[in-house]
Amino acid sequence: MSLTNCLCLIVFILVCVLCNNGVEAFHDIYPGLQSISAPSVNKLHRTGFHFQPNRNWINGPMYYRGIYHLFYQYNPKGAVWGNIVWGHSVSKDLINWKELEPALFPSKPFDKYGCWSGSATILPGKGPVILYTGVVDKQSNEVQCIAIPANASDPLLTNWVKPDRLNPILTADHGMNGSVFRDPTTAWFGKDGHWRILIGGKTGDTGVAYLYRSKNFLKWIRAKHPIHSAKRTGMWECPDFYPVSLEGKNGLDLSMMGNNVKHVLKNSLDITRYEYYTIGTYLQNQDKYIPDKTSEDGWGGLRYDYGNFYASKSFFDPTKNRRIIWGWANESDTKEDDVKKGWAGIQAIPRTVWLDSSRRQLRQWPVEELNRLRGKQVEMKNRKLKKGGYLEVKGITASQADVEVTFSFSSLDKAEAFDPKWENAEDLCAQKGSKVPGGVGPFGLLTLASKKLEEYTSVFFRVFKASNKHKILMCSDAKSSSLNRELYKPSFAGFVNVDLGNNKKLSLRSLIDHSVVESFGVGGKTNILSRVYPTLALKEKAHLFVFNNGTEHITVENLKAWSMKTASRN
Repeated sequence: MSLTNCLCLIVFILVCVLCNNGVEAFHDIYPGLQSISAPSVNKLHRTGFHFQPNRNWINGPMYYRGIYHLFYQYNPKGAVWGNIVWGHSVSKDLINWKELEPALFPSKPFDKYGCWSGSATILPGKGPVILYTGVVDKQSNEVQCIAIPANASDPLLTNWVKPDRLNPILTADHGMNGSVFRDPTTAWFGKDGHWRILIGGKTGDTGVAYLYRSKNFLKWIRAKHPIHSAKRTGMWECPDFYPVSLEGKNGLDLSMMGNNVKHVLKNSLDITRYEYYTIGTYLQNQDKYIPDKTSEDGWGGLRYDYGNFYASKSFFDPTKNRRIIWGWANESDTKEDDVKKGWAGIQAIPRTVWLDSSRRQLRQWPVEELNRLRGKQVEMKNRKLKKGGYLEVKGITASQADVEVTFSFSSLDKAEAFDPKWENAEDLCAQKGSKVPGGVGPFGLLTLASKKLEEYTSVFFRVFKASNKHKILMCSDAKSSSLNRELYKPSFAGFVNVDLGNNKKLSLRSLIDHSVVESFGVGGKTNILSRVYPTLALKEKAHLFVFNNGTEHITVENLKAWSMKTASRN
């Protein structure tokens, strides 16, 4: 037996839980704001093709009977966290969505204080089953609950029930902290006839993924040891566990095992508010996962995205044999601004994910359906840029655009020496931004730019010379993104693992969507999503430039840019 479809809730647990040292806040609580709904929705920075509901606060999809389903944490009453329910929207292409009534809301003793995080599994011959975390009291003690569709033959799955005789199906064992026990994963079926799920937790400062087994999907038994844990990583939220093929880009069903398969374990770390993953080997007979020693198992490890991207979940899409991940991006303005504009939170563009040929990291790329929104196209070929040079990309709507560009350069001789102290890419980006001249770079795009460059979000590369190879830094720097001083304007960055020895080229794709710049470096090896709020570079007043601020001349070898149509949300 194998899973043919699976669903995952895009989960972001926003709770206040008691720990040994008092209250551990996972999200700020604004009781005076959480039920205030704006009279009208401000569309100034609203996205055109990234998913968000018509209004209010949000923070994964399933393919079932010809329809994709997206469930998400949603506040139906206001634009900050609170009154959380499971929002529900449906689509036939992952891009255009119709909003339905909420799927789950607190209504039982086992979820009286919250229907939070969860995932769902398609049971062969029976249909979808949701496992989610219910909060039972004001101390934020958490249990795992089950919900089933009232009518599994309904392709829209508009009604869900929570059977009293079954719930809760899982509580924390004696000695476990019930307030850090959440986020059940999609289940997978083993050759031994057992279903398995993971639940996130922690013991002390050690992050943990507990493993549970079941023969009937109702009675679950915890394995003697976690499938994996790591010291000094804190609470593991939103764990995700799935197989990847050693060859090709095709995704795999969760139950797939064999010599041609590796596994990925992803966790969202509450302490850092970033996501990290490892690639390794899953020993099902031992219920154990062993990461490869190709990257750090902790804060310095691999990330899906080096920007504003959290609480992601993946699912297997059987229609195109692909695995898709989808993450959430919160706002970077103030909560008062969120209340005024009447909305907060977006979903990143769904991304196809596969194992890189090096077998040392994953790669991601926007789903191909996004290309259907491409409208007017402009091109630029073989344009040279000297130090301090920049060219405007004209003829498209620069505030809502898709840009693909390949930069080339003839020599690495002018690359700056890399200081081993520069371990943190974000700090390096903040120190050497787009304005600081270099040798090979910085070069890239100035997105959401005002005409005179008072505002812009720069997305760029910078090449350094290390002891044994070159280090390529990719940045998405929001420091100059807005004249509004009240905003959070970080310098997001990551290193790109690519050999420039024989091919001195770097490619970049950026999806620009009013308050979002979502970028993919070198075919999806390093990815960064930034939230920005320009005051001048708005709508038709937004501009797009390519630039070079390095001594080495850069060639814009090939650039294609498209105006993007607005996706349907009703």
